Amino acid sequence: MTTQQTVAARIKELCKQRGITPNGLAYLSAVSQSTIKSILNGESQNPGVVTLKKLCDAFEITLGEFFSTPEFDELEQEIK
Repeated sequence: MTTQQTVAARIKELCKQRGITPNGLAYLSAVSQSTIKSILNGESQNPGVVTLKKLCDAFEITLGEFFSTPEFDELEQEIK
């Protein structure tokens, strides 16, 4: 799984856990619906730290908690 796919999967997981729709997440985080859609669909190659921080604030977690999963720990370095 790529980093982008792992980020998208984590956001989807957190939405599911909290019963938040992508549109609801856009409202709570002040991140545009189009940005969230592009992240979830894998169109965004590199969502910025500021965007991820806003999403984490909406989920009421820290950036550290967002990335503290076995999926992120197992990611290989992506060589471009």
